[in-house]
Amino acid sequence: MKNRLKVLRAERDWTQADLADALDVTRQTINAIEKGKFDPSLPLAFKAARLFKMPIEDIFDDEQG
Repeated sequence: MKNRLKVLRAERDWTQADLADALDVTRQTINAIEKGKFDPSLPLAFKAARLFKMPIEDIFDDEQG
């Protein structure tokens, strides 16, 4: 799953650790999601959408066409 987490995080000058703290996950989880090695759970995706004040679809792309 493609995502814009790294870009959104960089725009705010947040480290992976900063984002992990805000989403209550580990830095390793953020790293894996950013690299596309791990897809976030639905609750985590909603939490990220609320944090960035954006629709989920503007952050995550399931690449299904």
